[in-house]
Amino acid sequence: MAKQEIRTSEGAPPVGAYSQALVVGDFVYTSGAGPLDPKTGEIVGDDVATQTRQTLANLAALLAEQGLTLDDVVKSTVHLQHLKRDFAAYDAVYKEHFARPYPVRTTVGSDLLDILVEIDFVAYKGR
Repeated sequence: MAKQEIRTSEGAPPVGAYSQALVVGDFVYTSGAGPLDPKTGEIVGDDVATQTRQTLANLAALLAEQGLTLDDVVKSTVHLQHLKRDFAAYDAVYKEHFARPYPVRTTVGSDLLDILVEIDFVAYKGR
């Protein structure tokens, strides 16, 4: 099965050797995205709520390249720098962006490089 790369200047630019997202069959897989301003590459915000909003905007921009929205997300993986401290604030912002049934989700604590949140998605485009 062929892989098609998705790139957009409206989402956070890659900071390493990886694609922003790939289309494989009926699915879109995103790389982990953080709260980087797509124009400047700078971190947006110093709290998890602000950083989560920016991260979701970056991911939504990738999905839009395929005509998808957050409603098409079926799976998310979330890394929080401070899991216990920030989970409630992160989850409140997450709920603002998704409707029931929510995507399945894994949320873990991770040692992140100068950011508080990183998220990746799997979205279904077969509808």
